[in-house]
Amino acid sequence: MVYVTRGLVETLLRLAREAEPDDVTISLAVTRAEDIPDADLPAETPVFTDFYLPSAGASVNAVFGMDLGTPAGQTQGRFVSHPSGYMGVDKTDDLHEVIFVAVPPWDTDSFGAFDRAGQPREIEILDVEPPEEYPQ
Repeated sequence: MVYVTRGLVETLLRLAREAEPDDVTISLAVTRAEDIPDADLPAETPVFTDFYLPSAGASVNAVFGMDLGTPAGQTQGRFVSHPSGYMGVDKTDDLHEVIFVAVPPWDTDSFGAFDRAGQPREIEILDVEPPEEYPQ
C-alpha cells in the first residue's frame, strides 16, 4: 500500500492540468506517519507529503546537467503526467521506488501508483495535513 496526502494529490493533479499538453515530472518526498498529526498508521509508515518544484535549479541543470533543486537522497517517489492518456510507467519516465502517474481528466480516478517494474500499487489517499517542517 502507498499512502499519500489528499493535498499533495490535488496539487499534483492541478500542476498536470496546468501543464497540458506538456508533461510534468516532479520529485516527491515522504514523512513518517508518526510525524503527521491524525495519521492512524504505524509510526514508521512512509506517507508521501511533499514535492520539489521541477523549475527549482533549472538554470544550473541546463548548464551543468545537475539537478540542484532537489536534495540528494531525499525523494522516494516521482510524479509524472501523461497527457496522452497512458496510465502506466513509460520507458522515458524517471524511475523511483514509487512512480505516481496521472492522465486526463486529471482527477483522483485518473491517478495511480506503480513500482519500478511498472506494476500497479494500491493507493490510499489520506485526509491529513503534514507537519509544517522540512520533509525527512
